[in-house]
Amino acid sequence: MTMTRFVPFRRGLNDVAVLQNRLNSIFHDFAVPAETSETLATGNFVPAVDVYEDAQKLVLKLEVPGISPEDLDVRVEGRTLTVKGERKFEAEEKEENFHRIERRYGSFVRSFTLPTTVNTEDVAASSADGVLSLTLAKKPEATPKQIRVQVAKVEAPKQVEAAA
Repeated sequence: MTMTRFVPFRRGLNDVAVLQNRLNSIFHDFAVPAETSETLATGNFVPAVDVYEDAQKLVLKLEVPGISPEDLDVRVEGRTLTVKGERKFEAEEKEENFHRIERRYGSFVRSFTLPTTVNTEDVAASSADGVLSLTLAKKPEATPKQIRVQVAKVEAPKQVEAAA
C-alpha cells in the first residue's frame, strides 16, 4: 500500500495565496496606528509615500503612476500638507471584457502634519516617471550650525622647590 501525503488546497494553492494577499492589503489600510501624524482618507487607491529629511529640507515622494500632474491637488493649510488626486479607469475598454483587474482606481487624499521646523511658504512640487516629489525647505533657525571650539593655551604650573 502506498501512502500519499494529503495537502489541503493543493489544487487551489495559488487561489488561496491570492486571496490571502488581497485580505492582507485590505486589513493593512486599517492597521495604521492612531498616533501617527498622517491620515488616510477612504478610497480605492492610496499611493505609497516615502518621507525623508536632511539638514536643509523635508522631502515626500508619492507613487502616482497614471495620474497627470494637472489632476493632482497639493495644498498646505497651517501645518497640514494635503495631496488629492484621482486615477481614472480607462473608459474605452468595456469592463466585462477584462479577465482580471488588479490595478486600483479611484480618488485619494493623503494628509501629513508638518513639523514646526518646516517653512510652509517654501514648497516645490515636481513629477517624473509617475513619482510626485514635494520638497519643503526648513526654516533658517532650524538648520544646524557648527560652532568651532577654540583651544586656549594653558601654561603649565611652575613647580616650587621645597626649602630643605
